[in-house]
Amino acid sequence: MSMSLSLLRIFSSPHLSTSLFFPTPTLSSLCPSFLSKLPNAPSPLIVLCHRDASASKQGHLGVPEGAERDSGSEEDDDAVEQPMRASYDDDEDEEEGALSSLVFPERWDVLGLGQAMVDFSGMVDDNFLKNLGLEKGTRKVVNHEERGRVLQAMDGCSYKAAAGGSLSNTLVALARLGSRSEKVPAINVAMTGSVGSDLLGGFYREKLRRANVQFLSAPIKDGTTGTVIVLTTPDAQRTMLAYQGTSSTVNYDASLANAVSKTNILVVEGYLFELPDTIKTITKACEKARSNGALVAITASDVSCIERHFDDFWEIIGNCVDLVFANGNEARALCNFEAKESAASAARYLSHFVPLVSVTDGPTGSYIGVKGEAVYIPPSPCVPVDTCGAGDAYASGILYGLLRGISDLRSIGSLAAKVAATVVGQQGTRLRISDAVKLAESFEFQLDSSSVGTDHNISSV
Repeated sequence: MSMSLSLLRIFSSPHLSTSLFFPTPTLSSLCPSFLSKLPNAPSPLIVLCHRDASASKQGHLGVPEGAERDSGSEEDDDAVEQPMRASYDDDEDEEEGALSSLVFPERWDVLGLGQAMVDFSGMVDDNFLKNLGLEKGTRKVVNHEERGRVLQAMDGCSYKAAAGGSLSNTLVALARLGSRSEKVPAINVAMTGSVGSDLLGGFYREKLRRANVQFLSAPIKDGTTGTVIVLTTPDAQRTMLAYQGTSSTVNYDASLANAVSKTNILVVEGYLFELPDTIKTITKACEKARSNGALVAITASDVSCIERHFDDFWEIIGNCVDLVFANGNEARALCNFEAKESAASAARYLSHFVPLVSVTDGPTGSYIGVKGEAVYIPPSPCVPVDTCGAGDAYASGILYGLLRGISDLRSIGSLAAKVAATVVGQQGTRLRISDAVKLAESFEFQLDSSSVGTDHNISSV
């Protein structure tokens, strides 16, 4: 199917035409409330119209200087005092911090709701895992004692400390891509979650601030910030140990409600579904965002998480979500498909319930699902170095394209693929500042030359 149009609109209501694309009059007549919240976005703009509910499916840490130790946070004292050699995950943060501002905008372009965890990443050998009784390549939730045992075993090792998490990777990349230039305004990005009033909580907040992502949630008094130890063996397999601490509780309070009411896009991290009672917070946040005219996006995050909380995922997706980010395996899990089913099939299926679906499929490319069809996006050439964080980077590209008003789905997908390829071609999960600047400059040319009459070809794979 191929059509030319003056403006792309993605419809979700089952009562509307089944045609995916057709000409439309003016942007303001389509979705004035959404447009008014993106005053600086160029026209034409993709408008994701909210779905109809009837479509629902049945050591030494790199702690900032001057940070004070919280006397009520003794749990983290042994971790902080381990004589390990830590480094920041991105030295460019120091330079970027000068650009950040504590003057908050009236509205956020994107607000993330996710797990706020500090990552400790280090290289180990197979014997290290064997001696600790750890199964290589798994992700395990550990208690304070288990975490201390692993950190003690890492004594003397080199590792990196970072404000980690899949969602924070996406938000940092988006903020870096969306830095202010002569042609376009900055994209305002923020995050909410749960951190303690300990050193690690201050470290997390400061690292995000230096990346121009404002962390809006107040620290929980006497709370302990969650950590993830990422142990990478020479075969590039990662074994992750998550200590949730305060991060295991995300309450829907006045601060979160206020932040959600002032955003244009709310992005919910799928890992939150693992936490006790968090589904209530997710539901309230999504409903609040929708009632204030925001779009709601969700990251699938992890296959096992989806399998354990399948009904909860679909309760949110079926009633609140406008945009889903997933890889092929996660998309198949959401569809309850067998492994033999293609990523394209999963993207098509999910798009019957969600206006826009982003499904990455590794080196073979990706798909954007819309109204029961799948737009194929070829991979961007690169020499793979580290695939971790590729999906997070891809999601930032999709969000960037939407916020910058690119009207062609293939162009948005190609843009996202370039961001992902850039991260895959480096060591580490974060899009570097220098790379973000280069990408944004090339995208600005695309914004200038983007044609409203582009043909949109839907794949039949």
